[in-house]
Amino acid sequence: MPNIKSAKKRVLITKKKNSRNRSDRSKMNNAIKAFNKALDTANLEEAERLLPITMSVIDKSVTAGIIHKNTAANKKSAISKRLSDVKSGKLTITVKKDNKTIAAEKALAAKQAREAARAEIRAKQAEKEAEKTEQKKKKTDKVKAEPTEEKKAKKSTKAAAEKPDAEKAPAKKPAAKKTAKKTEEKPAESAE
Repeated sequence: MPNIKSAKKRVLITKKKNSRNRSDRSKMNNAIKAFNKALDTANLEEAERLLPITMSVIDKSVTAGIIHKNTAANKKSAISKRLSDVKSGKLTITVKKDNKTIAAEKALAAKQAREAARAEIRAKQAEKEAEKTEQKKKKTDKVKAEPTEEKKAKKSTKAAAEKPDAEKAPAKKPAAKKTAKKTEEKPAESAE
């Protein structure tokens, strides 16, 4: 830990410059990554738009003293050569997929498959319900189509069929009484 006042001040200034340099360096690296990503995804229009922006960011990092001017020249040359090679066809780009992208695509495919299966099930259920409603309509149409005279005839036959049952029921009751009398008479005969 510094004891002298000027040394303490120098430590503070160094911290500020260090943090500024780190942010500028990360800006430069991010600009280069964005340019390379545009090329890797075969988006040439985006790469052409980003090329001058990336070069200006690299130049700013040279003026800030973050990187040497020869390093900046190498970086600018590399990115411009890569773009020109892709345009001319010397370099073919295969779209790279990382594990996250592959997993996301698999998950999306599985989700779409599940939705398709659900849609099929819903369609089958809708067909079944439509068939049931058609059958109900047919039944109600048949009932409505029957003439009223036939209905009256059916009702009269039902009423006629029920009347003899009503007449038979009272006739059974006296018969039950007769059997009770017979049982009473039998013990009396056997006692004699």
